[in-house]
Amino acid sequence: MKNNLSIHLIYGLMGLIMGILLSAIGFADYDEMFNMFTFTDTRMFYAFALGVMVAALAFSLFHITGLLKFEPKLFHPGTIPGSILFGYGWAVCGACPSVVFIQLGQGKLAAVMTLLGIYAGVRTYKTLHARYFGWDSGSCGI
Repeated sequence: MKNNLSIHLIYGLMGLIMGILLSAIGFADYDEMFNMFTFTDTRMFYAFALGVMVAALAFSLFHITGLLKFEPKLFHPGTIPGSILFGYGWAVCGACPSVVFIQLGQGKLAAVMTLLGIYAGVRTYKTLHARYFGWDSGSCGI
């Protein structure tokens, strides 16, 4: 049990650091996200692109050195429409699922509506998936 607690504390600390950093650079601010998506201010776009490049480089190095083993995955039929819906939701509300918690921590009450929207979207997906699709949705437990 003690080991489990220490893992949760480490994850909590990492989440806190991520929240502080994202808040400090403005990634949890709706106006900053609006400017990024409309390309009126590309600062956040470049910050996001840099983060993606650093992650890609890190994963490539982990793969080359053998620290991580990547298994080929089949194309999931929901990837394209899911990506479009995710991007649309992010552009409308100015927050991806992790940023909504940062916004709540900043006291932005509009984030409550975003959180409710995320919850409604997940529940709707679960219902529609069970009724109409039935493809393997991975390890998320949905």
